[in-house]
Amino acid sequence: MRLRTLGRGGPAVSAIGLGCMGLVDGYFGAVSADQATRAVHRALDLGITLFDTADSYGAGAGEERLGAALAGRRDGVLLASKVGLVANHSAAGRVVDGRPEHVRAGVEASLGRLRTDVIDLYQLHRVDPQVPVEETVGAMATLVAEGKVRYLGVSEVTPQQLRRAAAVHPLVSVQSEYSLFERGVEAGILAECDRLGAALIAFAPLGKGLLTGRLQSVTGFADSDLRSRLPRFGGDHLRHNQQLAATLGELARALDITSGQLALAWLLSRSALVLPIPGSTSSDHLAENAAASDIDLPAEVLVRIDAVLAADPVSGDRYPEDWRLPGG
Repeated sequence: MRLRTLGRGGPAVSAIGLGCMGLVDGYFGAVSADQATRAVHRALDLGITLFDTADSYGAGAGEERLGAALAGRRDGVLLASKVGLVANHSAAGRVVDGRPEHVRAGVEASLGRLRTDVIDLYQLHRVDPQVPVEETVGAMATLVAEGKVRYLGVSEVTPQQLRRAAAVHPLVSVQSEYSLFERGVEAGILAECDRLGAALIAFAPLGKGLLTGRLQSVTGFADSDLRSRLPRFGGDHLRHNQQLAATLGELARALDITSGQLALAWLLSRSALVLPIPGSTSSDHLAENAAASDIDLPAEVLVRIDAVLAADPVSGDRYPEDWRLPGG
């Protein structure tokens, strides 16, 4: 596993991390506690050191499972969590809360669930439109001063929100969806990361499964699968995107790599600041993803990928209208 730094001058981490939403729930349905533990241990054995979770994953169960799985193996791990996205019973199933008192209560609860005395990277999951981002990040900064948190980051922000947040306290990372099928960060956030020297932690780097090439025969998703509510995974959008993924898969086969490895290697080629965090509980898929860190795509393949996507863009929005939150 190749290493990268968490932003310029930050700690060394594995070039590819593990997104931990799927340790409890997510796009592919619930998993057992034993499955989650096996996945974390497999990732550690493969050299993965960046583990990203959030207090909203499974209403805290995700942190509990990650903390249990890391027991006795915490050293050398860059443990990242997030605060500010709260599950509720709204149509979108979530609300944001960036109040300083929520941040304070959140970190104490997360430390307990993660079984640790310090969170390496603490991130604002979403900006609360009712609370100035300066106030939220200011509250997070006090946690650094108290030794409860080592580094700060933000997630799914606009360039303006990022600049305001970074003016309060140095940020080592920005987390956002980034993949061959979702390149919105290239419109401004990636340049801001470069200016700040912050890492771009790319979640859903495999397009929520579309870019793995394993969904070519799928015609629909169970109601329990979150993708059943995402525009890109329905009807004509899905059929179009499956064909586009198949075209990219032909480029991967010519290089004797998998479609998923092509997608991850492409992300790593975009900037030394990019850190993809694909999620999986499959031992084989974890190994496949980790191996992508050693793949350097030829320049002509990168040109061909851009040409394919320019001629035939992904179809459908990333989220339904009622899921959209400020900055995301």
